[in-house]
Amino acid sequence: MVALVAVCLVHLVFLFLHVAPANQISQRYAQQVQSWVYPFFEQNWRLFAPDPESAQPQISVRTATAGPDGAERISGWLDLTAIDNAGVRHDVFPSHTSQNMLRRAWSTYLDSHGSSDVSTSERAVMLQEYLRNIAVDRVTAVRHEAITSIQLRVRTTPVPGYDAAGHSHPAPASAVQTRLLPWWKAKNA
Repeated sequence: MVALVAVCLVHLVFLFLHVAPANQISQRYAQQVQSWVYPFFEQNWRLFAPDPESAQPQISVRTATAGPDGAERISGWLDLTAIDNAGVRHDVFPSHTSQNMLRRAWSTYLDSHGSSDVSTSERAVMLQEYLRNIAVDRVTAVRHEAITSIQLRVRTTPVPGYDAAGHSHPAPASAVQTRLLPWWKAKNA
């Protein structure tokens, strides 16, 4: 019981230091606070000032596995976004985790890496590992095989615009962007 109370107090102190204005204490312990808060307890104000999505990412993954003869085999693409959407579509009470985990992992990866796939900070490395681990978990749930490495492909389609009459104007095919991430070593669970 004492350990639970202690963990709760540490959690509250770290969250307070994260959202409080910059001061000597929050600056001194910034690394510890950031490692506690990100990526699971990230705070933002989108509830009060929502920033609607302007693009829809479709995230697919392919895997490399070692065959019985030792040769590397590469799988076909598995659409992780479609799996998430199917899990939510007919669920009366869909979880926010199912709806947002992969999409938020991708958006935070983009925020930390931009157009480069080179991690330039500890946080960027952590977000890359987070995205990789989500992909590995999703693939191993569907394909029960020992994965040696994975590669993600993200197709980003602009959200269609609407005119005053409510008619949709889908984006042209040339507006769809495809980004192929490098192969990452998989850490199987």
